[in-house]
Amino acid sequence: MKRQQILLVSGAMALLIILFFFGRTIPNQKSAAPEGAVTEHSSGDGHDHTPALDIQAVLAGNMQRLTPERQTYLTSLQSAVVRGDVKDQQIHVYHQLASFWKDSASSIPLYIYYTAEASKLENSKKSLTFAARLFLENVRGEEDPGTKTWMAGEGKKLFEKLLELDPSNDSAKVALGSCYIFGAPAEEPQQVMQGIQKILEVARRDSTNMYAQLMLGIGGIVSGQLDKATERLEKVVRYEPENLEAILMLADAYERRGDKVNAIKWYTAGKKYLANPQILEEIERRIKSLQ
Repeated sequence: MKRQQILLVSGAMALLIILFFFGRTIPNQKSAAPEGAVTEHSSGDGHDHTPALDIQAVLAGNMQRLTPERQTYLTSLQSAVVRGDVKDQQIHVYHQLASFWKDSASSIPLYIYYTAEASKLENSKKSLTFAARLFLENVRGEEDPGTKTWMAGEGKKLFEKLLELDPSNDSAKVALGSCYIFGAPAEEPQQVMQGIQKILEVARRDSTNMYAQLMLGIGGIVSGQLDKATERLEKVVRYEPENLEAILMLADAYERRGDKVNAIKWYTAGKKYLANPQILEEIERRIKSLQ
């Protein structure tokens, strides 16, 4: 759980760096449908072949490892949720459970789960956004297929609830599409295209939405559309020249394309925004391997 805790605390930027510089998780694709294409399989049925994490089983397993005193404490909190007939009381208990699993028992899935349960009851744009983004940020670094499937699925549900409250929220629409991209199991590549299509709805209406352009660039890498990926990411770094995430993704995309000159260019450009010596050392190693 220590790795997950680091990802949660450090946020999406550190997560990106960990993913792409200390173990790639996105496979190179041999072929892919055009970015805007909807093939006969790209709509999909929305179901993953990978079984999703059973969060109740996770809860039971973690409970067994606690001291009797902590087990009694948690059992009383869980009973309070069941007994509570006042919504505010239930929300408060869910936040207590979330805090326990985050701070005292180091289970990030359970922390996110209870945070999400509270957000569903609160049903506010702020709470739903916070919980949904916890799922999205952590699914990007998750290696276990079942946990990835669960996180992506729960994130989708929360972003959909958020869009019911705020239909014009383009950031939520892009994030929803991103859940499809990052949560797509290897046996369901059409889910990546579903995510791209959702983000394209925003990008086609507002070409200056750099969040959409960034996620389309990442989606291009995931789906093997490297020419589209570099095009999108080049646009982001033109608009946001200090966007480290876009810079490093662009370098990675060019490296995957076999364009060593541009890969070196963008790895070098990213160095000036980094202070972590371990990451800088890895970037230097990559640059040398490309020379």
